[in-house]
Amino acid sequence: MINHHSKIIILKPNYTIKKNVEFVLDILLINNYILFPGIILPINIIKKKVIHYIYYNIYKKNKCLGLLNVKNIYKKNYDIYNIYKIGIITNIIKIFKMPDYSITIILQGLQRFKIKEKKIIQIYKNILYKSKVLTLKEKKFLSKKKEYYGYLNTLKRISIKIINFNNYINKDIIYTINYINNISLLIFLILIHFKFDTKKNQIILKENSIKKRCKILLKFLLFEVKKNEISNEIQNKVKNDISKQQIEYFLNQQIKAIQEKLGYNSNYEINNLIKIYKKKRGKLSIDAKKKFNYELLRLKKINSQIPEYSIIKNYLDFLLNLPWKKYTKDNFNFKKAINILNKNHYGLSKIKNRILEFLSVLKLKNYIKSPILCFMGPPGVGKTSLGKSISKVLSRKYIRISLGGIHDESEIRGHRKTYIGAMPGRILQFINKVGTSNPVFVLDEIDKIGIGGYNGDPASAMLEVLDPEQNKSFYDNFLEIGYDLSKILFIATANDLNNINNALLDRMEIINISGYTIEEKIEITKKFLLPKLIKKNGLKIKNNFNIKRKYIKKIIINYTYESGIRNLERCIDKIFRYIAKNIVMHNKYITNINNKLIYKILGPNYSINKYEKIENPGVSIGLAWTGMGGDIIYIESRLLEKGKGNVSITGNVGKIMKESIIIAIKYIRSNYKKFKIDINLFSTYDIHIHVPEGAIPKDGPSAGVAILTSLISTYTNIKLRNNIAMTGEITLRGKVLPVGGIKEKILAAKRSYIKYIILPKKNKKNVKAINNKYLIGLKFYFINSMDKIINIAF
Repeated sequence: MINHHSKIIILKPNYTIKKNVEFVLDILLINNYILFPGIILPINIIKKKVIHYIYYNIYKKNKCLGLLNVKNIYKKNYDIYNIYKIGIITNIIKIFKMPDYSITIILQGLQRFKIKEKKIIQIYKNILYKSKVLTLKEKKFLSKKKEYYGYLNTLKRISIKIINFNNYINKDIIYTINYINNISLLIFLILIHFKFDTKKNQIILKENSIKKRCKILLKFLLFEVKKNEISNEIQNKVKNDISKQQIEYFLNQQIKAIQEKLGYNSNYEINNLIKIYKKKRGKLSIDAKKKFNYELLRLKKINSQIPEYSIIKNYLDFLLNLPWKKYTKDNFNFKKAINILNKNHYGLSKIKNRILEFLSVLKLKNYIKSPILCFMGPPGVGKTSLGKSISKVLSRKYIRISLGGIHDESEIRGHRKTYIGAMPGRILQFINKVGTSNPVFVLDEIDKIGIGGYNGDPASAMLEVLDPEQNKSFYDNFLEIGYDLSKILFIATANDLNNINNALLDRMEIINISGYTIEEKIEITKKFLLPKLIKKNGLKIKNNFNIKRKYIKKIIINYTYESGIRNLERCIDKIFRYIAKNIVMHNKYITNINNKLIYKILGPNYSINKYEKIENPGVSIGLAWTGMGGDIIYIESRLLEKGKGNVSITGNVGKIMKESIIIAIKYIRSNYKKFKIDINLFSTYDIHIHVPEGAIPKDGPSAGVAILTSLISTYTNIKLRNNIAMTGEITLRGKVLPVGGIKEKILAAKRSYIKYIILPKKNKKNVKAINNKYLIGLKFYFINSMDKIINIAF
């Protein structure tokens, strides 16, 4: 765009401008170069419109031209924030036309200036601008002659020392430096020839005091001296190291010759690799064969004592050990598959059907691209253990990798083998470990994978792994050739889909695993947890341990508050440990578990139930979904006297929830007659909305119905009926829109003994999908507008 030449001439300015004067100046933007007062510099310009403007509007009219540097040349559009504000006013001495129709303008630096306005006027995009500027006055060097010449001679001495060390600086400049006695001109000359970066040049250009400029430049020069000394030390050290390596090489060659004379076979490792290669050649891909032969040829040429020898040797070992085209045979015994799934997991019919569908298609077609499944649900519902069961059903090998907290892309793709200690990524490491190319591969906690940073983006690296169209030839940095992952059944697990990259989410088939109802937890305890924990604690089933359903229910309600069964398992495990202790210490066998024993082992009979009876107007109960499952939340609102209609919100509420509050208030104000609300309340009272448990962040649109109901209750001074909870998004028209997480919300309501639930009408299908026996004791109201909620909730 704009080029500058290396030829620099020093002249005394013959064109003077008054100090501290404001005027409008044409400004040319340049990159990574600064012109200083007293310096002449040629600049080449290519653009025709810019050439025309400079020639006719500046050169012919004998005007000055300003030069400014750009901060970031990669931005598409330059503005006042992307250019330095201090520049140089120049005089165009001469213009030369070039054979390629460009021009070269000879500029003489006159004086520094500063941009005064917040905006600059564009004449030609990213090249030529116009702005109001202020000329800057320089503070002269007022110290004694001794100090002046002290600074001058120090600058000369250090700069000459740097020139002698560096080859890129023209040695002829030493004569000019010795000749100059003007300290200001010397500073500018050094800056031009030493090629400091633009930031350092701007720091000195910005400074008005010549004495301070000297100090700053001396600091930069001393840093260069130190850098040159360190560079010199490193070069000397490298020379010594090279000499040492040459000696070692000759000695190693002699050792090799002696070993051969003694009958030692130095090619044993290479011959062994060739032997293994011949056995596995039929299974290797074409690229793998080419790579093996290439690396083997390199290995033969390298001395075995050199570090690179072991790197190539380890690489070839890994290449041959990978299970190229080695697959386990799938099990097509459907009865056995159903028995395994039912034995290890209660319910989860959707997932069980999906596995049976996969087996059916595989049996009919013999080969299909393995699906990428993602089990999404709260902790403790059996997502990870499902992967292990699926591997048993298919008779495939099982691999599990935890992705939580991985921040380095090389954990997935591996390191380049040129580095010492380089390793393949975890994907190929585990495949090599299990020895088959079609395992069931569980990617645990994929929603907690680290975000990209200094070490790359592991989430983006997973895109190739989980794309059926790309993973046929997955590229690992260590392996350096493609490896087929298409026959692997990848199963990801996650608690919250919002934390997963959208592109990654698009590649997976999402299967929701909802939390368990109390009835489901009782069945799981009876069929799975009790036998498992009896065996774990060394107890015998023949002792007839009996935990009645009512006591299991008591433990669930009073000692756990979760969607899964982890805390329930811990509680029962604690009871069995107590029984084991009694057997060992007192030879006493406890076979009947009751309330008294539960209280003794687990502690006070406390309840984690959050439900509280509604006693005042302005309180409503909403249903929420979290990464841990469903929950209930209270919405509280209160009118404040002597106000002006202001709204205040507390309780760690997010942006979307705040928008729901604003929508609710606007809807009530526009329909105050319908709700029989005194209009004066809106202007004479302030309203405060609070969502308890302020330490927990809350967001989302599903609390809209509960917020609106709470506000109507406050403005009408009528309290809501007890044992009622609600969820749904609202609009300014009063419509109620559907929301997600219905099953989890219903389970949370049931845990809190809620009897009545208000849901959006479009969520009726979600309720029908739940087994009716788990909805006993609940009454549902389905609404599509806020008008209908008044008769239900109040």
